[in-house]
Amino acid sequence: MAKAEITIPLDISDVRVLQTSLNDRGEIIITIESTKAGTQCRKCGKWITKLHGRDEWVTIRHLPAFGRASYLRYRPNRYQCQDCEGHPTTSQTLAWHDANSPHSFSYDNHLLMELVNSTVEDVSLKEGLAYERMAGVLERRIEVSVDWSQIAEIEILGLDEIALKKGHRHYVTLVTGRLRAGEIMILGVLPGHEKAEVIEFLRLIPLRIAQKIQSVCCDLWEAYTEAAREELPTARIVADRFHVAKHYRQAADEVRKQEFHRLKKELSKEEYHKLNGSFRAFRKNAKDLNKEERKILRRFFEHSASAKQAYILREQLTTIFEMNLSKKQAQSKIRGWVEKVQKSGLQYFDDFLKLLTVWWEEITNYFIQRENSGFVEGFNNKVKILKRRCYGIFNLKHLFQRIYLDLNGYRLFATTTIYG
Repeated sequence: MAKAEITIPLDISDVRVLQTSLNDRGEIIITIESTKAGTQCRKCGKWITKLHGRDEWVTIRHLPAFGRASYLRYRPNRYQCQDCEGHPTTSQTLAWHDANSPHSFSYDNHLLMELVNSTVEDVSLKEGLAYERMAGVLERRIEVSVDWSQIAEIEILGLDEIALKKGHRHYVTLVTGRLRAGEIMILGVLPGHEKAEVIEFLRLIPLRIAQKIQSVCCDLWEAYTEAAREELPTARIVADRFHVAKHYRQAADEVRKQEFHRLKKELSKEEYHKLNGSFRAFRKNAKDLNKEERKILRRFFEHSASAKQAYILREQLTTIFEMNLSKKQAQSKIRGWVEKVQKSGLQYFDDFLKLLTVWWEEITNYFIQRENSGFVEGFNNKVKILKRRCYGIFNLKHLFQRIYLDLNGYRLFATTTIYG
């Protein structure tokens, strides 16, 4: 009985299918020839159409079909130039294959789609490819640095550090940009977080883009702010409110730790045991507490007026940051909050008050357009997941490629990949 057959698109143009067969491994071998007449001369660049012969057979990997690996087999046409001295020949350039690649462009796209939110090793195993083949796809198709010609305008520039390896002080700086349309882009992965390294990168930004950057959002790291102030003098420097919050929340938490240490000595085991759960409840914002957590906090605050006061002060400052205020109004309210802290006598807030004095303008610049590094922090979380997934990526060029692919892979390759 004859086997049923169907016809599916090959997803490449200007070719004729000569034969389709299965090899001993059950892989599909599709023999084709180009129907495109001519190519550009490799010397003069003119279009040439005089056929001179064909090169040796080439076999390349193509899109899988029905769970089977498939291959394209063809002989590239060679054309002869009648205008150049010596009449040199040139192999035909094809729109669907790079002569230096073992894959069709469509298969490369398929692999890159598979690689989004995955690992090179996993995709290699699924596709039955050597690891080096997968790495080669990245090298051929994904740039190792930003293409400034593709960027019209950056609205907000984000600078933040991330450790390449947990427990080691091997920091790199991630430079991200938020475009006017809201799109987030990876702009650079810098080998360190010092001022000179940041300045070197900022000087690479074309003047037409640099002049339109409205704000630079970063944490409270002097190297970042100084570099931005020198190289982007028209941009507003905004201290990220989430980094600011980390400092004053840490101050409140120090009060909680001190009070727990005291209560463990003063209370009976039974009474101290009743405070279980207050650690988690204390760290939550008041608006996020459930009924049981509010009850636990009240019990803790009955034993510690200082912890209650620290919690209230923390929540009051958070409320100020969430209010729709002008910069001037915010500065007035924050000064009022500082007075309350000073009257409270809670010394654990002293370091934060000093920080507030040093970074006053940068912190309150947040209230001008309510800009923050939230997009950077969300982006950094993706990078941390990528590092864990790949068990660390220490080559900065590869890290840039993988970040770029995870951010843009679906947009770039989803619509061009056809699955068999």
